[in-house]
Amino acid sequence: MSILLYKVALLMYALATLMSLVAVVRNRGTEGRRARLLLLLAFGVHTITLIVRYFEAGYTPVTNLHESLSFFAWALAGVFMLFDLQVRMQVMAAATATLVTVFMLFGSLMPMQTQDLNPVLDSFWLPIHVGLSFLGSAVFTVAFVAAILYLLQERMLKSKKFSALHYRLPSLETLDRVNYRCLKFGFPLMTMGIISGAVWAESAWGTYWSWDPKESWALITWFLYAALLHGRLTVGWRGRRAAIFAIIGFCFLLFTFLGVNLLLPGLHSYNSMSG
Repeated sequence: MSILLYKVALLMYALATLMSLVAVVRNRGTEGRRARLLLLLAFGVHTITLIVRYFEAGYTPVTNLHESLSFFAWALAGVFMLFDLQVRMQVMAAATATLVTVFMLFGSLMPMQTQDLNPVLDSFWLPIHVGLSFLGSAVFTVAFVAAILYLLQERMLKSKKFSALHYRLPSLETLDRVNYRCLKFGFPLMTMGIISGAVWAESAWGTYWSWDPKESWALITWFLYAALLHGRLTVGWRGRRAAIFAIIGFCFLLFTFLGVNLLLPGLHSYNSMSG
């Protein structure tokens, strides 16, 4: 049942993405509102999918690549909609919906069957650690989208070559503010995700830190965002520099999430592309 619901959610996300892109091209508020409503409905179906998957599997469904991509896409959609309540930006909605659809599509290419749970993962720390980590990553993904749009807008303003997209993009101040707000929310979530993982590791393996590849890259990524936050608070970093840091941080985040799990052997690695 969860597999069918997943496919329905994927289709709805794809339609929401298409409607969002059309709304950007036509620059019509009515179509934008419809696209947001469809995104909300897709998120609702996706939420039901995760709940059904939980009862089918008997554990929090975040233990293989398909489930992880599904949960991350769900977190990204939910986090974006929370930000969108305060600052409505149709271009950002279209970009984020596209990313959600890509993650869902990638997840649909992985085997979707439930698997027996590894005894090490049979812990109440699983939803806490993964939930905090993925929520932090989702917030930073929104920051990445805002940073990309910032650089596009800045380039057009400096070159004084304005395409139709320029008039649909938010102001530089708005995009920079979204970037900073994401940093303020995402960094504590990432920090708590790392701490909860260390506590879980101590209870499972008898050590808080083993320098597993996933742990090492997560720490590197944490230092990058820590440097950005420090620069924001003490040096006054903003604008282009902050946007570039947000993009670099997301690249490290994505490698930590997917690259390390698939390419580097370790305690957190998937056995294969099948999860």
